Amino acid sequence: MISSALFTGFLLASSASARPTKRGTGEIKCPIILNGFVPADLTPTDFDSYATSPFNPDYIRGSEKFSEILQFPEVESSRFDNESTRAVEVTINDKSIFQKQNGFRRAGLQIQGDTNENGPGTTGVRTLHFSVKQDPERTLNLTHEYLNVWHESADYSANQFNFQSGTIIGKSGSDKNNFKILNRQNTQVWSTPIDATAWQNFAITLDFVKNTLQVYYSKNDEPLKAVTEALQNDNSGGGQYQIGILKKPTGTSDVVNSGYQETGINEGQIYGGIFLEDSADGCISL
Repeated sequence: MISSALFTGFLLASSASARPTKRGTGEIKCPIILNGFVPADLTPTDFDSYATSPFNPDYIRGSEKFSEILQFPEVESSRFDNESTRAVEVTINDKSIFQKQNGFRRAGLQIQGDTNENGPGTTGVRTLHFSVKQDPERTLNLTHEYLNVWHESADYSANQFNFQSGTIIGKSGSDKNNFKILNRQNTQVWSTPIDATAWQNFAITLDFVKNTLQVYYSKNDEPLKAVTEALQNDNSGGGQYQIGILKKPTGTSDVVNSGYQETGINEGQIYGGIFLEDSADGCISL
């Protein structure tokens, strides 16, 4: 597991990578509970080992190792990244079948230390930060429904929230070109258009004491602003944060096991500034 202390080391380290010079200026003001920052000096094979990866090297993926499916685009830093950390791109292809979920094409990141039951991410008040950017060479097929970031309960029966894109099955009024945040009841609580070029920054606060959900948003290096109030939500059930791509099929009611997925899939979602902070006493890094 990569600790907050190591994160401080990342901030002080200099990167040998030739990347764009602009860095994020976001200041982290609250204690980091789960650290998904990607050190700039990691190599692809580092993501295949528990000793060197910020993420679980075995989940979530198909037969291909993370060194084969993660990309490291040369993009400017997201708001909370700097000279010692970098963006990572989760990609999917025809082989991206997790376990026996043949209907999905899926690959995703689980931050090391995020355990399924009684984990540090499901007590008190927690805020998940992540930024997303689009890859013009690996665009998503928005006629499908995508889960990009979500928190899944420990028994896999529900998600406390979903951050989604594309055409949501059964919701005809939902704009496929928007990012959408849904609560546990799969009711949309907020949306914003997918920007083809900008970094889009999100923070989602889950209060596990009061059972509320609140969303924050900004673009590029602008400070995050609240875009919802603290909304009532059922945050019970423990579980883990999922960050990546889960592409649902079309033409079926059994989306896990069957349905249509085109061949030749080459899609990706760029992520930056991934971390979970302790938001006790209203602390939010903006």
